[in-house]
Amino acid sequence: MNCKGGLPINKPFIYIISGAALWGTLGWYVKHLYAYGFTPMEVVTLRAWSTAILMVAFVLMTSPKTLKLHQFSDLKYFIGTGIVSIIFFNYCLFTAIDLSTIPVATALLYTAPAFVTLFSFFLFKEPLTRIKVLALLITLIGTAFVVGLIPFNLESIQIGSILFGLGSGIGYALYSIFSKFALTKYSSLGITTFTFIVASISLLPFFPYEEKFHLLLDPMVLFYAFGLGFLPTAFAYIIYTIGLNQTEASKASILTTIEPVVATLIGIFIFQETFTFIQMIGMACIIGAVILIQAYSTPKPQKLAN
Repeated sequence: MNCKGGLPINKPFIYIISGAALWGTLGWYVKHLYAYGFTPMEVVTLRAWSTAILMVAFVLMTSPKTLKLHQFSDLKYFIGTGIVSIIFFNYCLFTAIDLSTIPVATALLYTAPAFVTLFSFFLFKEPLTRIKVLALLITLIGTAFVVGLIPFNLESIQIGSILFGLGSGIGYALYSIFSKFALTKYSSLGITTFTFIVASISLLPFFPYEEKFHLLLDPMVLFYAFGLGFLPTAFAYIIYTIGLNQTEASKASILTTIEPVVATLIGIFIFQETFTFIQMIGMACIIGAVILIQAYSTPKPQKLAN
């Protein structure tokens, strides 16, 4: 399709970039919920609940058959994606944001492709090519820059934020591993919906209703909670999937590197968080490694939903 001036409009790319940019706004909602006194695990719960409600509503309107569980034993896939991955990675990410900054937490989250490469090598015997090894080394160097190991600065090193940040990358990577098994029976939309259903149900017993329920009656809290589940989660995933269905997964994954850029800009300009030039170099290395892996990989069925 062409625009009025004759320049081509690549709608799939616009959908993908828009979805990734919305993923990058996640920290904005998280920071505001922290201001109301919610803990990282409580914010994980709010995200899971709101996303599950919105995803189920969307699927019921557009593709009700997607909610059909083929076999009860298939729940093991969604226990993996919902509990082992989504709950764990969100908790680690939100804690890293709390302990450090949005840019640093997001940069460490983007070590996930490196972990996927390692997991796939050991679990699925996927070849560890020279390009992949190079990307792993670049990721390692970039991470060292981001967390302050290069140049060595004891005062800037925060062990807790580093561990939680890398934990988010590992949890994010595990979604890809568990999804690989589920994709033999379910669509990516079905996997994401079941994932958040399982996650939200699993988190129900752990929310402090007596202490925090009154906060859920505050319109602004509901705005941030459902905003977190809607724009950077459900809606972002839906429009990303629309774009992904019309382009190669490897190209789509490269376009999604706009996410950490948006997150960094939000952290610096909205929350006045510090992010040094050295850390920017580190983030550039990590993003470059993601692009390197995707540019030299074969197309994959899907990319993770953030």
